[in-house]
Amino acid sequence: MTKRLYDLGHNVLAIDTNPEKIQDIAPFVSQAAVADCARKKILQDFPLAKADSIIVCIGSLKDSLLTVLNLKEMNLNNLIVKATDSSHSAILEKMGIKNIFQPEHDMAIELAEKLDRIGKPNMLDYMPLMEGYSIMEWKCPESLIGKKLMDANLINKYGVQVIAIKDAKSKDLNAIPKAQYEFHNGDILFLFGPNNALDKM
Repeated sequence: MTKRLYDLGHNVLAIDTNPEKIQDIAPFVSQAAVADCARKKILQDFPLAKADSIIVCIGSLKDSLLTVLNLKEMNLNNLIVKATDSSHSAILEKMGIKNIFQPEHDMAIELAEKLDRIGKPNMLDYMPLMEGYSIMEWKCPESLIGKKLMDANLINKYGVQVIAIKDAKSKDLNAIPKAQYEFHNGDILFLFGPNNALDKM
């Protein structure tokens, strides 16, 4: 994560108690330091108040919670915290942390959704947008070819909105298509709607 953020042009400060890890990551970040974040006095030596975001990725439950507590006592609330399991996540939520991620859990959910899409040949991609809603990239089915957008009536039938169409003929992206648009074989539709509605497409 640190290397990728640095490659994207961000200033990245990496802190870890393990000197070997810091030595390995140092060439790929703006600054790297060996320090124990569970100790508040040590944290105060770093310019964390200037950071846009502070990401806490500590495997030890005790050290993770102590670090988060220290950061909150320093009035730093732009925290993104890794949770090792659901219990860890629940404690972080009680501490007021809104941005929590569980890599293993998140990857398992993503894999399950990919496996689910295997049985849906028209679904090309699926992008979560906000809680309960997503944008789906959908290959135009044969049943819509030759029909106009207004006649397809996807809003009333399925509860989803066509927000863009990649025209198979012109190869252009038709953003906010008009009701008179006629579907072609090979068109790619971008649908927005609640996840339970998109899952039925």
